Amino acid sequence: MCQQRGPQRALIGVVIYQEVVTRSTRETVDAGRAILLSSFLTAAHEGMEVSPQETPAHFAFVATKLYPFTLAEYGLTGRAAPDAARGRLAPPHAAGYDERASRSIWAVRMPVDVRRAMSAALGQQEEGAVEVRVVQGDIAQQAVDAIVVNLFEGVQHPGGATGAVDRALGGAITQLIADGDIKGKSGEMTLVHTFGKLPARRVVVAGLGKAERFDLDRVRNLSAEVGRYLKRIGAERAATIVHGAGIGGLDPEAAAQAMTEGALLGTYAFLRHKKLNEDRKEMKELLLVEFAAGKLAALERGAARGRVLAEATNLVRDLANEPSNNLPPIALAEAARQVAEACGLEFLALDRGQMRERGMGGILAVAQGSVNEPRFIVLRYRGNGDGPPDLALVGKGVTFDSGGISIKPAENMGEMKGDMQGGAAVIGAMQAIARLTPRINVLGVIPSAENLPSGSAYRPGDIIRISNGKTVEIINTDAEGRLLLADGLTYARQEGARMLVDIATLTGAASIAVGPFFTGVFGNNQEAIDRVMRVARAAGESFWQLPLTDDYKDLIKGDISDVKQTGPRQGGASTASAFLWEFAEDTPWVHLDIAPTSRSDKDRGYTVKGMTGVTVRTLATLALDLAQKE
Repeated sequence: MCQQRGPQRALIGVVIYQEVVTRSTRETVDAGRAILLSSFLTAAHEGMEVSPQETPAHFAFVATKLYPFTLAEYGLTGRAAPDAARGRLAPPHAAGYDERASRSIWAVRMPVDVRRAMSAALGQQEEGAVEVRVVQGDIAQQAVDAIVVNLFEGVQHPGGATGAVDRALGGAITQLIADGDIKGKSGEMTLVHTFGKLPARRVVVAGLGKAERFDLDRVRNLSAEVGRYLKRIGAERAATIVHGAGIGGLDPEAAAQAMTEGALLGTYAFLRHKKLNEDRKEMKELLLVEFAAGKLAALERGAARGRVLAEATNLVRDLANEPSNNLPPIALAEAARQVAEACGLEFLALDRGQMRERGMGGILAVAQGSVNEPRFIVLRYRGNGDGPPDLALVGKGVTFDSGGISIKPAENMGEMKGDMQGGAAVIGAMQAIARLTPRINVLGVIPSAENLPSGSAYRPGDIIRISNGKTVEIINTDAEGRLLLADGLTYARQEGARMLVDIATLTGAASIAVGPFFTGVFGNNQEAIDRVMRVARAAGESFWQLPLTDDYKDLIKGDISDVKQTGPRQGGASTASAFLWEFAEDTPWVHLDIAPTSRSDKDRGYTVKGMTGVTVRTLATLALDLAQKE
């Protein structure tokens, strides 16, 4: 949840689109009932006091019509007292929480499938999420399914917490080292049964690799691998020492953050469309155990920050993994609205008519071929008063990309449901920023549309006009993302943004250039690029700068328009960036091409198979960094 822990209060206000509400269908009624009830029951389950939140006036209509009989149906007490003039709903204190009723509520299918977006916005996770807690104590005395200790490569006689556990086991770990069964290599996992010698039933010895190569990124990856290993052996509750915070010499706060990120990111699974095995066991709780009381505050700060960043990343994974039939642009806008409602962000979603009034020819052209309406989504975080944005994040939100008239090959086209991952990354980053509360103003912009072929689709040879007045000749309708970003960057500049960062699965050329391990980085300001690269390293994400000079601008000069949409095949990632530069103009700007890193074909450290949620942690860390420098 974006609301900070402390006084146990929940702010509840969930909105259904005006156009959906006014249809008055049975599906709408079911959706309203489910949304309202699940909100109140969530608060009741957490033992929270429920407080009112400002909501649009049409929500008062939904609340008064649906809420009273819904309460009685589920055996709850309370009353709804909307103030129609102010659009305020005063929700009751929910009582008599019933878990069976809660389960039935969550099973209701909602229009545009807002259930998942709301779940993420409220900080709830699907099956597979892990609760990470910091506790003081002795790792050897934890009564859990498994405890985790570690070993550097080459160590023959373990010390510290590993040594204490070894002694409690009668030297079993030392013997396994001597026998060559434990080498301490990176990623190595060894399971030792305790047979009653310890409160825990099992011990996992995790290899740290060579001491000289040990760093926070290894901690993050190790925590992810340990988490998956614990799931495989059926450990629902586990305890671990904080890798690196002792003999590893790492900062305890940073180590706890990396471990929490690794545990939550590495155990992520997108399961909502699968029938789950009733015998399936998931790890539910991971305790970070520290003996020294003086380190607890730092560890708790790190774990809290790690949870914020990991949950935001997993929200992006949820959105990007969701099939496009469940997540058209209007549903992506609803997901953004849910985050805004939960986190106190300002929200705006322009429809087609409003975009036409603003002259947003790029997004409108791309959207022409689809029956699904586009949305131009805006999120705003004001951490530093009413001034202009110190930072604007602009994300490509193409919810499905067939290539349009320039249609893609059929093979692997289904992966194009994730072509909105840049836009989703902005939503996730804005959620994290709102929870971390830096003293900075941040604008999030997500132009969202589908790119499909039809009789109304835009065509090669068309000339369109972007909202800054520049004309663009269309060369290839499969180069649609840059058109959305052109309108997005223009909007951010018009809002007075001091720094621009755009995020997009933009070009296959970037993947050819750097392979699957790096996000391509371009920009018009080396100082801004260097800052983004530095915070990416701190966040544990791999970026690589690629060339962008005025020479690339020459390659996209138009013959019958101001600019051409694409240049020659050579240097495709750089010419795409040169096109974006035309709309960033002289504002310090960094472009992140996440086509190489947006999807993984296998589990690798904290990166799991499927959509990755890349750049969220970097973007949130960038906002923190800018706030510190102001």
